[in-house]
Amino acid sequence: MLPGVLRKAYWPLGLLLVVAAQAQAQAPIPGINVTVGQANTPEEVAATLQILIILTVLTLAPAILIMTTSFTRIIIVLAFIRQALGTNQSPPTQVLVGLALFLTFFVMEPVWSDINQNAFRPFLDKRMNQAQALDRASAPLKAFMQKFVREKDLALFVNIAKLPRPRTIDDVPFHVIVPAFITSELKTAFQIGFLLYVPFLVVDLVVASVLMAMGMMMLPPIMISLPLKLMLFVLVDGWNLIIGSLVGSFFVR
Repeated sequence: MLPGVLRKAYWPLGLLLVVAAQAQAQAPIPGINVTVGQANTPEEVAATLQILIILTVLTLAPAILIMTTSFTRIIIVLAFIRQALGTNQSPPTQVLVGLALFLTFFVMEPVWSDINQNAFRPFLDKRMNQAQALDRASAPLKAFMQKFVREKDLALFVNIAKLPRPRTIDDVPFHVIVPAFITSELKTAFQIGFLLYVPFLVVDLVVASVLMAMGMMMLPPIMISLPLKLMLFVLVDGWNLIIGSLVGSFFVR
């Protein structure tokens, strides 16, 4: 009796599969063709190259956002503070990245507003060509990076590129100031991270010394130091201090 029940239960499914197969056989299947043809005018070649360049820039957009803005310093400092607290994955990485992104948007808002008003909108209104728009867009971003790049890092990349000694920082090309800015931001972020690590390291040392003096060497010090570090961090309103100092460091110059 069971096979008969199964046949009654599954025959509608079989009928649907047969109908779907017939419909697929009758319906035309769309195809996609990628061909390389001969261009009739130079403008067609230029338009194609522009599309390829735009697609390339879109793929590099995350790297541009990370490397030419305040994101690098913020995310490294947030990662240091989580590691100093010893809370493993709390806050989660997604939370830290999201916080760093929104703080980056806050810090870079004047720069992006300048780019929007003086480069993007005039380009959309056809008041300037692409080359002029790129020059106008790179000027505010370059001015932002100039504020925080170190002279030693800038000299390093100028020497590597074998460029003549610039009279002012405005004479430094954009492709030279970007790696110099990234190097400077990494050094600044690690300096801040070291300063943040010191008080939590002191708590760990005190807890480990007390446990050793009491003969409780089998008890992991992290079990005692972690609640103390969390309590200390909350009492001093640590997130407010760290975020305020991070954001304020981009507006002091």
